Amino acid sequence: MGLLRRLQNHPAFLEKVYDLTHTAVAKLQPLIAKIGYERTNRLIKGGEEWGKGAIFDCQMCGQCILHSTGMTCPMTCPKNLRNGPCGGVRANGHCEVKPEMKCVWVEAFERSRVMPTYGDEILHIQPPVNRQLEGESAWVTMLTGADKTVPKGWVGTSTITVIGKQ
Repeated sequence: MGLLRRLQNHPAFLEKVYDLTHTAVAKLQPLIAKIGYERTNRLIKGGEEWGKGAIFDCQMCGQCILHSTGMTCPMTCPKNLRNGPCGGVRANGHCEVKPEMKCVWVEAFERSRVMPTYGDEILHIQPPVNRQLEGESAWVTMLTGADKTVPKGWVGTSTITVIGKQ
């Protein structure tokens, strides 16, 4: 495990970095809109891919939910499960597909418990990944709302009840 990858074991720190970045990107929205979302996407996605790849093994899904999953990328699950563990998590917390690997969702849950701001988002239902956004900057898709827009025929998560909120 590389030095940058070890940062995953400090999700509360990464949560603060995410929050600062989110605030900065939101404040830059008028400038980004002026530059153009497509141009901004081309300018920043390489750096995003490198940085998030080095720390989170980012798969550039275009719909980053790290802050909702204990700063653990669910797309690193061998089955690409985005909403929680499959029925095959071993008794020791490891993956049924890659027995030497701890289940991504076990790590996500454990890490989320030490995140004061976004830790409870692990309980939210996430939409399936929209493969049309692969390779795009998640920051740009967030600004445009593309990360929340579901393709035709899908049911949006806003219509699904969240655990504990009836």
